Amino acid sequence: MTGQLRVILLLALPLLLAGCGGNWGWHVVNPADTRGQANLLFMLSGFWATVSLSFATMALSLVLGFAVALLGMAKTRPLRLVNRVYVELFRAIPILVMILWVFYGLPVVLDIRLDVFVAAMLAIALCDSAFEAEIFRAGIQSVERGQREAAMALGLHPWHRMRFVILPQAIRRVLPPIANQFIYVVKMSSLASVIGYQELTRKANELVVTVFRPLELYTILILEYLVLILLISAAVRWLEGRMGADQSLRRDA
Repeated sequence: MTGQLRVILLLALPLLLAGCGGNWGWHVVNPADTRGQANLLFMLSGFWATVSLSFATMALSLVLGFAVALLGMAKTRPLRLVNRVYVELFRAIPILVMILWVFYGLPVVLDIRLDVFVAAMLAIALCDSAFEAEIFRAGIQSVERGQREAAMALGLHPWHRMRFVILPQAIRRVLPPIANQFIYVVKMSSLASVIGYQELTRKANELVVTVFRPLELYTILILEYLVLILLISAAVRWLEGRMGADQSLRRDA
């Protein structure tokens, strides 16, 4: 964590140089100034929107990804074909394009009106679930064949074999890549700003067109995302330690 704090301090160094002259205008985000406090609070007001969108998107993405992964391991060819079409389709579509299509195009197709939160969540989840499906499939198939045969020998139902034998081992192995995808989702949530969702990036953009200080405001935006990602990374490492995911990876290596 010491190294991560050093990175934050290094990026925050420009804020300490506010009085060094030049064309910098760090006074617009100076916490000691009333106007700077107001600007910082305005930017931070998008924090909860970013977090809520990221968690909701990740939850939907995990459910969709797991379901699609099961289709990819089905015995029937049509179900496996559905898996391949889904993965290849949504893995190829840029997330920004998907957000725009879901928000502006899907209401035309279905004759409904989507909230910006729902549209952004659905678009990002569809694209991310294609990657989640491959992660789940790889994790499940990495479980040794002997584990499956032992569960069959005990007479366990296929669902019970998956729930009590295969999934607990697979989850430990897929936790690190899923954590990476969650960080990816947090960063991609910034694209929801193009449809008016009031998250961190949208707040920064609105403030830029008001005070005309993009360098200073986007630097603060970078720091906001950096702190958020570092907190998520620390939580994931704690969870990996609790579940023994890191030890599982070392045994497999």
